[in-house]
Amino acid sequence: MRKTAAAALVVLGLWVTAAAPAPAAVTAVPAVETVFIGDSSTANFGIAPTRGPQGCLRSAGNYPAETVERLASAGVRLDVRDDVSCGGAEIRHVWDAQSLAPSGGERVAPQAAAIGPDTALVVGSVGGNTAGVASILKQCSQRLRGAEGLLMPADPVDASSPASECPAFFAGEGAGWLEGRMAAVRTDLGRMFARVREKSPDARVVLVGYPRLVPADTGRCLAEVPGGTEKPFADIGQDALAFLDAGVQRPLDALMREAAEEAGAAFVDLYARTGATTGCDGDRRGIGALLESSEVRYGGRELPWYVHPNRTGRDIQAAEVADAIERLLAERR
Repeated sequence: MRKTAAAALVVLGLWVTAAAPAPAAVTAVPAVETVFIGDSSTANFGIAPTRGPQGCLRSAGNYPAETVERLASAGVRLDVRDDVSCGGAEIRHVWDAQSLAPSGGERVAPQAAAIGPDTALVVGSVGGNTAGVASILKQCSQRLRGAEGLLMPADPVDASSPASECPAFFAGEGAGWLEGRMAAVRTDLGRMFARVREKSPDARVVLVGYPRLVPADTGRCLAEVPGGTEKPFADIGQDALAFLDAGVQRPLDALMREAAEEAGAAFVDLYARTGATTGCDGDRRGIGALLESSEVRYGGRELPWYVHPNRTGRDIQAAEVADAIERLLAERR
């Protein structure tokens, strides 16, 4: 049996001896009221079946659901007030309503509406859409700019600049755009933590980072995915992949960690722990290929993974998040 915070949180029983042995009542520690928030990484876009608002494409078996099951098996109970994670969510959608793609007609309430004064734990991944990752992918992929990318709710940063010149674009005229996006992530994360404190002053927050997409050796991305016909990143070149890792994911990961630390929140650094399960790691990969068909259909069409965690990646997310929550709850003994 694992040595976890369950030992601190669950009273298994206590026998008291007086004149004659008599059993004492077993005291159960209340479940921890929890709200899951976030974007498609929390919703686990691409894993079927889905639930909730159709446009959110939230998996019924997302990492929040798996995390709850893992913790329950370890004796730690979460009382999930709500899971409001939604594909396409930016950080601002914690306090602003979100229009759902592709039609924009359906709207969902601000995610913070699910947080109440008794909420003890808020968990989720958010930041990638504010950083403009989808637009960056479209800037670097000609195929995404066509019909294959229509279901990805983003435009390239500058469609007049060829996809093949993506790294040069972001080193030049696109540098200011990216810098502005990263600054927005920092500002909005600060506002998000403040909003959570307003809604529930005693809630603990766990900000969950993103799994690593690109390995250090981009040559591993030249082979097609096992059993498929697509390369992990389709037509995105090796130099652009190196930029995506060093110029986007690593800075975003560091920024999210710093913002969490400044707010007194916990941070789950998935990037640091998934270097061997990137989108280019063959049978071990935890990331679905950019244009490989996922498990989900929308409007009668198969949705590509768009480099989101597959079931292997989802299980890694759940294991790391469950461990982080156990540690956090143990600190509150």
